[in-house]
Amino acid sequence: MDPNLTRRHLFLSILFPFALGYYLSYLARVVNAVLAPDLVAELSLGADTLGLLTASYFFTFAAAQLPLGILLDRYSPRKIESLLLLVAAAGALLFALGDSAGDLIIGRGLIGLGVSACLMAAFKTFTLWFEPQKLPLLNGVILASGGVGAITATAPVQAALSITDWRGVFLLLAALMILSSIIIFLLVPDHTEVRKQETLKAQLQGMRAIFSDRFFWMIAPLTMLSQATFISIQSLWAGPWLQDIGGLERAAMADSLFLVATAMVAGFLVMGTLAERLSRIGVPPILLSVVGMLIFQGIQLLIIIGPSPAWLFPVWIGFGFFGTTGIVQYAVLSQHYPRHLAGRVNTAMNLLVFVAIFILQYTIGAIINLWPQTSPGHYPQIAYQAAFGFALLLQASAIIWFAREYRRGPRQDDPHTMRST
Repeated sequence: MDPNLTRRHLFLSILFPFALGYYLSYLARVVNAVLAPDLVAELSLGADTLGLLTASYFFTFAAAQLPLGILLDRYSPRKIESLLLLVAAAGALLFALGDSAGDLIIGRGLIGLGVSACLMAAFKTFTLWFEPQKLPLLNGVILASGGVGAITATAPVQAALSITDWRGVFLLLAALMILSSIIIFLLVPDHTEVRKQETLKAQLQGMRAIFSDRFFWMIAPLTMLSQATFISIQSLWAGPWLQDIGGLERAAMADSLFLVATAMVAGFLVMGTLAERLSRIGVPPILLSVVGMLIFQGIQLLIIIGPSPAWLFPVWIGFGFFGTTGIVQYAVLSQHYPRHLAGRVNTAMNLLVFVAIFILQYTIGAIINLWPQTSPGHYPQIAYQAAFGFALLLQASAIIWFAREYRRGPRQDDPHTMRST
């Protein structure tokens, strides 16, 4: 930890403000899963419109990543995130007051744009204030706050609907985003480190160097596909599977998703702590992450085969826990590249992850839809096996690619072999 920071400053000035921002980001990301029936009923939305409405968040979120990386490396992450959260608040307000599908699509797109910096600004700030070996643990804490947001978007939001409607939920979300913006702007300190005064051309060259670097592409496919599979299934397809294949009623399905989200929080915290502890004895975080992703693939195989009723909950809890292991690779990238590239390299990875989520979530649905419904809205087991198996095959190919590249080792002329501070 930077000697200028006390432990109290650590929590109040850095961890708490960014944790609150990412909590709201994740809550906004998944809250439509609970509110969808109300949106459909009040605005007469078709399935295609509802899908476009939900996907608009991911589209603007992904589109913002590359310019965001340049901004984070050039300007204060505190100022950038606090400003963008006001954009998110405006989007939530438009969503709450909208009376047409177009209003909601624009509002949700603004939310995605506005929260696009919540995680990346935190990662960038951590690279400025903390030693590299602390990054996995700190990243895990922030990610766990997002998991709490995912939990809040389930039973608590459902309970809130007994005293308000979906519009009231988004009005509250807008108010909280404004509050978060103020907290980050006022509390987060700007680092006194002299920044490299790069021209825009030099910054773009840095981005090009990242995308042409073999180390980045050793990590990117596996991380991208593992995270895309986890988020695609957890945020959408886990529920239908639990009902169609697991045979659960809606209440039991919701309870299962609550457990998956809770396991996700535990996974972020445990993996971050474990990565930091193992690095002390010479075990690199990259190996912990890859082993975790291998276990995650094994759990997916169990889901494809079909666990027995006694193993249904443990398998899905394992899915939530080990689905988080790919995120450790963000800390690996921050440790590997020079500090002035931290914003760009993390947003470059985030771009790939969210584009993959957008594509894979749709593709899984398209594959499932190839089979006739067993009853309205329900599909046979073979449909899920084919769709989930496709995602698993992609990840298995990526793990082979990683193993091949890792065994080759770094090139002697690789300019990023030694991390610059």
